[in-house]
Amino acid sequence: MCGRFVLLTDLSRIVQSFGIQEVTSNYHTDINIRPGQMIAAVIHDSKNRLVDFKWGLIPSWSKDPAIGNKMINARAETVAEQPSFRQAFRKRRCLIAADGFYEWKKETGNKKPMRFSLKSGEPFGLAGLYETWISLDKVTINTCTIITTDANELVHSVHDRMPVIVSKENEALWIDPENQERKELLSILKPYPADRMEMANASI
Repeated sequence: MCGRFVLLTDLSRIVQSFGIQEVTSNYHTDINIRPGQMIAAVIHDSKNRLVDFKWGLIPSWSKDPAIGNKMINARAETVAEQPSFRQAFRKRRCLIAADGFYEWKKETGNKKPMRFSLKSGEPFGLAGLYETWISLDKVTINTCTIITTDANELVHSVHDRMPVIVSKENEALWIDPENQERKELLSILKPYPADRMEMANASI
């Protein structure tokens, strides 16, 4: 799973990196981003926009928003079929801006946080899905989930899953709502090459 990540890159660099044309996000950086927080994500609806979503997807049909607490991740292997995610997979895909993510390594009865990032030091987009949920009293909550896949060789030394990092060449394909080519979309949801990543001890 992916339960914590980091975003420290300044907004101007994020705008440049993802080709953002409009910012409506209340953008902020954080060394320890957790489920339930508002996080910055890139969507495309005629242009690339940086928006805020609450981390923990609430399906539009759900009667209880608390379900979002259990929907922080979606598995790449089943995301196209699961009722909670399949509609979003077709039409509402996003990139969640990040500089790195954490997994915990077990050592002599303790768990030690390890940070995974790109060797280039560049920010990247985690594959995500988003939904809009409206309560009976018309309160709107925009939420998202992060898609995970099998860990690559580097991450596997700590955990058997990792978030999907979308390669630069696939970012536009992933967030384009007109692209509903299931096979092509699923091919994006693969482990990021281990030789382009690095692992370091973290303090959070």
